[in-house]
Amino acid sequence: MTLNPPGVDGFLQVLLIAVLAVPALGAVVVALVPARSDRGARIVATGFATVTLIVAVALAALPSTRDLGGFRYTSTDGIPVVPKAEVDLAWVPRLGIDFHLGIDGISYPLVLLTALLTVLCCGYTVWKVPAGGSGRTLAALLLVLEVGILGTFLALDLVLFFIFFEVVLLPMYAVIAGWGGGPRRRAAARKFVLYTLFGSVLLLLGVFTVVVAAGTADMLALAGGFGLSRTTQLAAFTLFAIAFAVKAPLWPLHTWLPDAHTEAPTVGSVILAGVLLKMGTYGLVRVGIGVAPEGARWAAPVLGVLAVAAILAGSLICLRQTELKRLIAYSSVGHMGFVLLGIATGTATGVQAALVGNVAHGVITGLLFFLAGAIKDRGHTGDLADLGGLRETAPRLAGLLGFAAIASLGLPGLAGFWGEAFAVVASIERGGGLWTTLAVLAAAGGALTAVYFLRLLRRVTHGPATPAVTGIPRIAGPEWLAWSPLVLLTLAVGLVPALVLAASADPVAALTGALR
Repeated sequence: MTLNPPGVDGFLQVLLIAVLAVPALGAVVVALVPARSDRGARIVATGFATVTLIVAVALAALPSTRDLGGFRYTSTDGIPVVPKAEVDLAWVPRLGIDFHLGIDGISYPLVLLTALLTVLCCGYTVWKVPAGGSGRTLAALLLVLEVGILGTFLALDLVLFFIFFEVVLLPMYAVIAGWGGGPRRRAAARKFVLYTLFGSVLLLLGVFTVVVAAGTADMLALAGGFGLSRTTQLAAFTLFAIAFAVKAPLWPLHTWLPDAHTEAPTVGSVILAGVLLKMGTYGLVRVGIGVAPEGARWAAPVLGVLAVAAILAGSLICLRQTELKRLIAYSSVGHMGFVLLGIATGTATGVQAALVGNVAHGVITGLLFFLAGAIKDRGHTGDLADLGGLRETAPRLAGLLGFAAIASLGLPGLAGFWGEAFAVVASIERGGGLWTTLAVLAAAGGALTAVYFLRLLRRVTHGPATPAVTGIPRIAGPEWLAWSPLVLLTLAVGLVPALVLAASADPVAALTGALR
């Protein structure tokens, strides 16, 4: 058991538990609110999500004087890593499973992003509930999703990580199937579940392989692959990589994503693209590299090739898309390809590029799906051919779409630039004919990203106005409240990437040190 004495560090431990307990309690409270008070329940859910965000900000911002063992570990370069807080409580002692949580510079940007997007989505439901079910149930499901996603980013026990990883499965299925906007929503939800269950089986096999071989599920005790043979690490990393590739999703295991996004309600798409996909890439860093570095080094060339294939395939598919949400969904395949490329290099530059790319994609794509949902709700169609002339009929909406699109294509000064640019730089730093070739192809894929987003803007915002966008309503106040934080973050991370990168330097150096 690891609990600090009262004081600042003890208070941080309380916050670490509260960041999971508050949304879990909120989901229960919202579910118990009478059905006749549906709007009140949505307001209550937004309140709990707001408290969770405040707790997450405090957890990340408060200084720590902690210098105790536990989550402190040292890279091969002798770099000490002391996180903000750690809680390690015995949970199932006979099986050696602990309720072990911790937060550091790798996880806290994603914790903050999850808490923020949940607040924005819960607040959005107060203003507008998609057809299909009660807003109270949808808000409760959003809070359950928050618990599962946050728990995944905080877990430091492999079994606990797996449990939180699975918590999101049924709530997201229910969101897509229950509140989706298309006739194929149930089929899309089933496809999501089947793919995710396939990945879950492989993840469980990987956890079992590691725990049996090492005799512990503690991810800190396993850091650097200590206690695991090379054969075990290769087998475990293969299982982990495929499982996380399904969740991310990474090419060629991505085919569930476009259907899920196309059919999901707006808030479902925002959570799915903004943070749920990041569970896969985060797991590849924290579990894949952290527990099986020999496997990561062995698989690096294959991961690099698959990453570039995802970048090129995603861009080429986007060039052929005629539906707005489907195009944005396929763009995620390419962007996640850049994240994977950074991870595959195994360098500190590449992994940090992946981390900032994760955050940037979550912010920008969250904004894009909010905007796509608003456009579809107003025009009653997502067909690009029917949405021309938006600049003339809804200039503010067109302007926001243009801003999000150029941020996503990687314009310098906006959040999307750093992750993609430094993934390419990391490939060049890695050196050799293979990695240099991959860097060139990835850069070409980045150019194709600009092509399909500019094509999107030409078709949607320019040209003569179509009947679908004639006389559409202006942007409402609640929409401005939901979108403004994402616009500001896109600018902030683009101009000051150290907001994401500064705290991650030491833990990333510790993780990647074992790859050399």
